[in-house]
Amino acid sequence: MIYIATDHAWFELKNKIVDFLKSKNIEVTDMWPYKYDALDDYPDFIIPAAQKVWEKPEENRAIILWGSGQWEAISANKVKWVRAAVYYWWPVDIVNLSILHNNANILSLWSRFIDEDEILSTILLWLSTDYINEERHTRRIEKISKYENANLK
Repeated sequence: MIYIATDHAWFELKNKIVDFLKSKNIEVTDMWPYKYDALDDYPDFIIPAAQKVWEKPEENRAIILWGSGQWEAISANKVKWVRAAVYYWWPVDIVNLSILHNNANILSLWSRFIDEDEILSTILLWLSTDYINEERHTRRIEKISKYENANLK
């Protein structure tokens, strides 16, 4: 399942992405907002989407949209088993590497300075990429997870 969330800044784009994914027969769940509210707060939408990924981190993925900061990815990464990767539109190989090497399960898209067609093609690229499961990458991910699960300060 693909979950998608944003705040008010990309409300209309989020709706277009949901429609686009459905047109490609990709199972997607809209995680809010459902109406425009200029005063909403992204953690209210991003964290529930990340929690859905946490429920089945090897099966579920999420796409989160934001304007110019990284706080959405930081918010998502507060949820266990979530690996949110930020993509700023250059180079596109970063999208592949976020999955191939890091097994990212959330794609955080910088949406302010890129056109809709590039966003849609980037999402399709990300969704069509699988983790390569090489020992060195798995070892690194496991070290991060071990620290995360130790509840260290």
